Amino acid sequence: METKLNRWLVIAASTAILLCTGAVYAFSVFAAPLSAQTGWTMPQIMMAFTINSAIGPIPMILGGYLVDKGYVKWTIAIGAFLFALGFFLTGFVTSPAMLYITYGLLAGLGQGFAYSGALSNTLRLFPDKRGLASGILTGGMGFAAVIASPIASSLIQSHDAKYAFKMIGLVYLVVVILASFFIKPAPAGYKPEGWNPPAQSGAGKVNKTWTDMLKTPVFYVVISMFFLGAFSGLMIASQASPIGQTMFGLSAGTAALYVSLYSIANSSGRLIWGSVSDKIGRSKTLLIIYSVVAAALFVLTVIPGQIGFTIGIIGLGICFGGVMGVFPSIVMENYGPANQGVNYGIVFTGYSLAAFFAPRVAVQMAGANNGNYSQAFYVAIVLALVGLALNILYMKISAKKNA
Repeated sequence: METKLNRWLVIAASTAILLCTGAVYAFSVFAAPLSAQTGWTMPQIMMAFTINSAIGPIPMILGGYLVDKGYVKWTIAIGAFLFALGFFLTGFVTSPAMLYITYGLLAGLGQGFAYSGALSNTLRLFPDKRGLASGILTGGMGFAAVIASPIASSLIQSHDAKYAFKMIGLVYLVVVILASFFIKPAPAGYKPEGWNPPAQSGAGKVNKTWTDMLKTPVFYVVISMFFLGAFSGLMIASQASPIGQTMFGLSAGTAALYVSLYSIANSSGRLIWGSVSDKIGRSKTLLIIYSVVAAALFVLTVIPGQIGFTIGIIGLGICFGGVMGVFPSIVMENYGPANQGVNYGIVFTGYSLAAFFAPRVAVQMAGANNGNYSQAFYVAIVLALVGLALNILYMKISAKKNA
């Protein structure tokens, strides 16, 4: 079936929305100033980030179900609005509980709906370029902090953290409302003009429901790999600014620039590794990613000064982006496009578990070691090596299935 549809306009609008919702990756810029302004402890502040990330499976699965049923536009639009509203309302919080509701629950639910809807719809619009399309879309989400971090830092210095949440949230409300008008759902069986799909094996043609997916051994390998691949990236995303200041002696302003550098690497990695995985395969791409993650974490522990911090930040950012850009395609290739929304939402639980544990491990270990994050880095190195081993197992399972 060939349908006339400007899929590039749709992906542009979807990316604009995720450029807003991806502001969660700039949270480390807000955390310390918000703590200083309110008197709340850093663990209390970071709990909002944990809730925001860990709540992901709920809107991802529900949003995926709505997308699979054809409610693409509403899922993305409502999710984007909820995120922007939650971000804006965070500027009015007067207690940690209110922070958990606005930034944790409201913004977290909104982000999950928007991300699930945009990603599932985009992959269906680009069956010929899944890795590239996933990289562009998730890259926009990763690039969000590049824009938000310096703006937030400037607003915080001129006013305060709550003011920054209000102003940035207000801009996000305008952007997501405008972008939502350009979202169009992928028609059933969509095939880009001039594209002839390659012949697939019988396994490649199967569309599995979530219950069928849970019965396959490869599901548990994939979800574990997602957890292990996202762990170090989320640790740095939540703690980049404090790590730079306490371990590498950076000022708050310079640390904010490194948050932007991490975000640039993150967004670039999603596009780079998404495209690479289209050419060499998802598994071979993950072999490189897990290896570089372990090496980058090791650099952070042994090379002092800004050189070590720069190398580590760039390496981890690129690879975290790669994890986010590759796994949506892995899920679709194993279980088909028909139920991608729900299936990926369930696999995304691996990311959410990493979002729950990674910041807590970093904060607690740094607190017990006078602000030194080295022990947390060693934990993340071990997890990356376990991910490397699981990826080798996944390659063997996939080869056996294809044979």
